[in-house]
Amino acid sequence: MSLAESMQVTLRLPTRTLFEGSVQRLFATAQNGAFGMLPNHTDFVTALVPSVLILTSTDGTETFFGVDEGMLMKTGHQVDIAIRRGVQGKDLETLNETIQAAFIEVDEEERVARSALSRLEAGIVRRFGDLRKPTV
Repeated sequence: MSLAESMQVTLRLPTRTLFEGSVQRLFATAQNGAFGMLPNHTDFVTALVPSVLILTSTDGTETFFGVDEGMLMKTGHQVDIAIRRGVQGKDLETLNETIQAAFIEVDEEERVARSALSRLEAGIVRRFGDLRKPTV
């Protein structure tokens, strides 16, 4: 593998690509803490937690993203990031405002759907428990 000064990063949402380009540095947060990555970093896969993702382009410009949970996979000089939700901000202050509007104010339909799914999962667990009980 050759040494590189940049890596290709693709940041994908379920419905579209949020970012695609060449960067010299990446900063993200995984379940076990924050980390930085340079182009010649070892290959790996990690789960991301809701946090701020910072990409530094080859000209030194920083781009900020508010990301929800997702996965990051680095192979060679290619980094693929798949997230459930994400927004781009010009700086940390405007990103915070955008995140407040997009992530924290979850609409009522999503809360109702999550509640229904939780009840369904609990019912399935109870039924599996009943299958293990001996019949008399």
